[in-house]
Amino acid sequence: MKIYTLTLYTLHTLVDAIAKEFKNGVVILRGDLACGKTTFVKAMVQALGLSDDVTSPTFSLQQCYGESVFHYDIYNHGLEHFISLGMLEELDKEGIHFVEWGDEELETILNSAGIDTVVIEIEKISDNMRKYKVRYAHA
Repeated sequence: MKIYTLTLYTLHTLVDAIAKEFKNGVVILRGDLACGKTTFVKAMVQALGLSDDVTSPTFSLQQCYGESVFHYDIYNHGLEHFISLGMLEELDKEGIHFVEWGDEELETILNSAGIDTVVIEIEKISDNMRKYKVRYAHA
């Protein structure tokens, strides 16, 4: 596990590291409300050279950026609803998939399916500082 303590202005160090090491699979984002999960996705989308407007998919369940960046939020309905809609199959598509509020059960499912996974736990330290705990769970 790698731990980063970063401001919004230094978030690029983590984003650049992940963008270089992780080209295909699922990034599970965990943390309290308003800790910066969507902000992290925005920074990643920019680092990947896309100019799409990144918004939280809380009410739409899925947002797509470019042809190979996908963003999901399972906060409102949970993993069972996500699975019942057939969305689990989406995570097997080529590209990078960001899942906000993914839990350990999702991580277990992805690992058993052979899908590379990165888990990022975000903790709000202050208004402009976050701690990121990054764990790669390559299948």
